[in-house]
Amino acid sequence: KDEFELFYQPQIKLETGELVGLEALIRWRKPGGGYRRPDEFIPASEDSGLIRNLGEWVIRQAAAQMACWHFEGLPLVPVGVNVSARQCSDMSVVDIIRTALHSNGLEPHMLKVELTESTAMRDPDRVAMLLRSIDELGAGIAVDDFGTGYSSLSLLKRFPIDELKIDKSFVGDIADYGDDAAIVRGTIALAHGLGMKVVAEGVETAAQLSFLAAH
Repeated sequence: KDEFELFYQPQIKLETGELVGLEALIRWRKPGGGYRRPDEFIPASEDSGLIRNLGEWVIRQAAAQMACWHFEGLPLVPVGVNVSARQCSDMSVVDIIRTALHSNGLEPHMLKVELTESTAMRDPDRVAMLLRSIDELGAGIAVDDFGTGYSSLSLLKRFPIDELKIDKSFVGDIADYGDDAAIVRGTIALAHGLGMKVVAEGVETAAQLSFLAAH
């Protein structure tokens, strides 16, 4: 019924304040007004298998939106799209990404695939093969919600990852310089040591911004 919509959350480079990326976030418009949050319908989509169709729609829609921005003369930045565990169960998502990029005249690096630790470790061998194919295609790869899973370090070693995203549950209290701050500092050091970019999610206060800029 054409009730889904993508919102785009900006990613800002702290050194310069410039826009360097976007993350596509899906919302479901209620017929009477307002939106349903993803945590209200994504689990049902996963359980039913409809997440495959939904994930394909997100990739195509995000690519089409980038093409529209380019046509309007706006500068493009990479857009991240989330990939679910079911989408990682076979290689079809690679063809979906390739087709979406080609049909909209986009360079591969303009699309970034994001997956969580738990998704990656559900079937590590298959996911490793999938991510290598995505990497060979030229698209970026990011690990979402880093630090909330149970196999972070082995994941970093096995997969061709470009970017780590620190989960917002660690960002909320970093200004207190407690355990969360230590975890964030360690994650930043680890990622930079491995040549990866770091994105901190859910930055909402000047104190959080100051802490992250300092590190």
